[in-house]
Amino acid sequence: MSDKELRSRSDKQSIDEFIHQVQKLPVQSGEQGRLIFALDATASREPTWDQACHLQSELFMATRDLGGLSIQLCYYRGFGEFRATNFVNETGQLLNLMNGVSCLGGRTQISRVLAHAVKETRRKAVKAVVFIGDCCEEPVDELCHTAGELGMLRTPVFMFHEGADAHARAVFQQVSKLSGGAYAPFDRNSPQVLKDLMAAVAVYASGGPKALQDFSRRSSAEVKRLTQQIR
Repeated sequence: MSDKELRSRSDKQSIDEFIHQVQKLPVQSGEQGRLIFALDATASREPTWDQACHLQSELFMATRDLGGLSIQLCYYRGFGEFRATNFVNETGQLLNLMNGVSCLGGRTQISRVLAHAVKETRRKAVKAVVFIGDCCEEPVDELCHTAGELGMLRTPVFMFHEGADAHARAVFQQVSKLSGGAYAPFDRNSPQVLKDLMAAVAVYASGGPKALQDFSRRSSAEVKRLTQQIR
């Protein structure tokens, strides 16, 4: 089997496992979901920043028939810079915010992302946190503690891992598990994988597992096949 075929099989297995995990999550209420879209904006992510800008539209498009989403952009970069925008309700608003951000070299600040999510959900429930990053340079125990706190608050974190850093994979898997979310790898050559995963989270945040199941029935042949396997 070729490397390309192996990657394709791995991608499909990742989506299959991810959707299976999401469908087991608690049912959400019928109100408009609030979702935090958190990004590593350090220098290593620059090659795929434009891709992330494009894919954010999937979060809104996937939920427009479910009452929609309210999304907050959250990112870190440079020397200790951490920013969180207001919650917005339209893809154009989020795209404008993202277009105003450029990547800068710096260390990861995932702990600040998680702590911010705790603060926001204590103010008003956040249905899900999406994080996209490629590495982790922080104490694992601190991250796990805050992830567990988010789990108690029923705010799952979905860790989308770009690249193949083994340490980051282990940390991201722990964070997602403790928060009640899910982990999924992707690479810059498989944008469709990330698109499907982000749409799945958006549907869950907006309408819960049943809405995700309905979405899968209307979605691509690949997602239909995976949903049939779950049944």
